[in-house]
Amino acid sequence: MAARDIDAEIAELSQTLASIENVLEPEKMRERITDLEAHAAAPDLWDDVEQAQQVTSQLSYLQAELRKVTELRQRIEDLPVMVELGREESDASAMAEVEREIDDLRKVISDLEIRTLLSGEYDEREAVVTIRSGAGGVDAADFAEMLLRMYLRWAERHGYKTEVLDTSYAEEAGLKSATFEVKAPFAYGTLSVEAGTHRLVRISPFDNQGRRQTSFAAVEVIPLIETTDHVDIPETDIRIDVFRSSGPGGQSVNTTDSAVRITHLPTGIVVSMQNEKSQIQNRAAAMRVLQSRLLLLRREEEQAQKKELAGDVKASWGDQMRSYVLHPYQMVKDLRTEHEVGNPQSVFDGQIDDFLEAGIRWRKQQEQAEAQ
Repeated sequence: MAARDIDAEIAELSQTLASIENVLEPEKMRERITDLEAHAAAPDLWDDVEQAQQVTSQLSYLQAELRKVTELRQRIEDLPVMVELGREESDASAMAEVEREIDDLRKVISDLEIRTLLSGEYDEREAVVTIRSGAGGVDAADFAEMLLRMYLRWAERHGYKTEVLDTSYAEEAGLKSATFEVKAPFAYGTLSVEAGTHRLVRISPFDNQGRRQTSFAAVEVIPLIETTDHVDIPETDIRIDVFRSSGPGGQSVNTTDSAVRITHLPTGIVVSMQNEKSQIQNRAAAMRVLQSRLLLLRREEEQAQKKELAGDVKASWGDQMRSYVLHPYQMVKDLRTEHEVGNPQSVFDGQIDDFLEAGIRWRKQQEQAEAQ
């Protein structure tokens, strides 16, 4: 094995972090933190609970990000001192510790670099994710529930808060659809690469003849609407239906017609909410998600118009984006990035960061190629 060039590796890490610092702009982060701290100290902060939660959440996130960047810079600056001491004393264990520190720094900086690739208009938003079962009958409904668990476990691993807004259960097993929020900065930018059709191949546990079954589920990711967004929805453009919330097997969750379904008549977009306790809460949640979908639709139409004017009608995203194969072999493969793993269970347990990173890097490459 060739000897490592420690000095070159340290210089490379320092240069990579400097590029990240140029994007994150620590000084501007400090200014924003000071501003948010002033808001957080206001005596009337909690008069508006939703606004207060946004202020405290953003403050906590920025403080953590700034602390991360500052500590990484300090660790890199400490490395030459560690190297010098190790070399002066010919201490092999000290040099081994330096190499371990370099390897750890490379991983942490690589993860942070992904954050700098999230520069889209809505990338820093929280996310609303909807999963719908597709072709494949009961297996597809079961697959939709597996995907819901996968994303919730991923969020749990990162300490992100989630809220399931709506669940529509299938008759035999699994879900027809589910909608949930991921309440974390850059959740939309991160999870938006998950949008598309997911495919599962396995021996069906619902087939008494033990045959192999292919089933599909669709994942939709939209940015959460904010108070600064302007999406006007005239009352004449929507139809609101109320119905009784239900759980698995059709059992009643409550005895009031608290669930709400809103249909946007011009576009045909339908949003249902039933997980809140009151009709008013479900209606507010449904309107928020409807506004988010209309906001994203407006952005997509603007982008499509720009591409048409530019003479570019290529679709950069295919419908089928990932395969989860449990039989005759074990593999999960992203069909866009070619990233794959041989342990599907770890993926279904929420270990999808490598897929997210590969997807974000792939999307950036696609954007750069289209811009040329």
